[in-house]
This record gives sequence, C-alpha cells and structure tokens, in this order.
Amino acid sequence: MAQFYVNQNQQTGGEHEVHVEGCNFMPFEKNLLDLGGHTDCSSALEVARNTYDVVNGCEHCCPSCHTT
Repeated sequence: MAQFYVNQNQQTGGEHEVHVEGCNFMPFEKNLLDLGGHTDCSSALEVARNTYDVVNGCEHCCPSCHTT
C-alpha cells in the first residue's frame, strides 16, 4: 500500500494535485494533506474529493489518474 498526499495549493488550472510518496514533483511538506495509504490512485482521489472539489493525479507519479 502506497502513501498518498494532495497539494493544498491549487495548480494553475484550479485543481489540487494528488501525489504518491517519493514523487520527484512533490510539493513542500507544509503544503501537503495526508490522504493515507491506498492500493491505487483512484481511491486516493476519492478521499481528496472530500476536501477539494477539483482534484487530479500527478502526471508523473499517478498517470492513470491524470486528466488533461
């Protein structure tokens, strides 16, 4: 099970980006909200949607959950 986080700062498109622990594009720790351990990014995005309306997976560490 991998540890997932969501960036509390919006991206330029207005979405909050979900990352898996160890991603090279992870934001500063102070900007992260812990989403807990998940077997895939889909369930992590569901948890992130409890806090933010618009979420997206990081194209680098969560490509299967990234939408353009």
